[in-house]
Amino acid sequence: MASIASPEPSALQRERAFFFYMALAVLVTVLAGFGFFFAIGASSFGAPWWVHLHALSMGTWVLLFVAQNTLVYRGEVSAHRRLGVFGAVWSLWIFALGFVVTAMDVRSGRVPPFFQPSFFLVMDWLNMVAFAGLAWTAIRLRSRSDWHKRLMLGATINLISVAWGRLILPLLFDQRGMWLVTLALLVYFGAMALYDRRTLGKVHPATLWGAGALLAWVTLSFATANLPPVLALTAQLAG
Repeated sequence: MASIASPEPSALQRERAFFFYMALAVLVTVLAGFGFFFAIGASSFGAPWWVHLHALSMGTWVLLFVAQNTLVYRGEVSAHRRLGVFGAVWSLWIFALGFVVTAMDVRSGRVPPFFQPSFFLVMDWLNMVAFAGLAWTAIRLRSRSDWHKRLMLGATINLISVAWGRLILPLLFDQRGMWLVTLALLVYFGAMALYDRRTLGKVHPATLWGAGALLAWVTLSFATANLPPVLALTAQLAG
């Protein structure tokens, strides 16, 4: 008896699968970064409350991102849209909290030892601007799924620089290691670009926006960290 071949997945199913597995890659990266800090005894269990609140809030975003991609992968688009309302609000919370927590870390002297305080300040703030710009543009373009999913993935890739920082910077103990962090994050965008080329015949503009935002905030961090206004603001925050 001839066997019946299973039908090939549609282009839409393959696309949903790609972004689902990219979301899982983001989750694995976060678990690896924070797991490594735990393994070397550098986890901040005794840190002030705002540090834990920040970690919980960022972790919630990553879990929300994975959940949203899981819903789409399973075809539960209506549930994805309903949960997206919470995601939009949470992105605002992440942005505001990121600015406040970074300033409180500088004020309390909790800057990681491999960063200059001024560099840490502008780096984290610019990272929040890049994340928010991509995420809010994705929300605005939610009716255009090709833009929406790429911009939201790009926003989250920019956000997990903190996870790669935990994997790379303690080994180098030099803030110039952020260029290696950037290179690691560009691998995700490279995977997106290859997928775009294979399915669209060209790299989608939203993929380039995400990678461009990454390169912009890292470059600006190094370019502005030692400017007199930034040094003055850092000194004022540090008291």
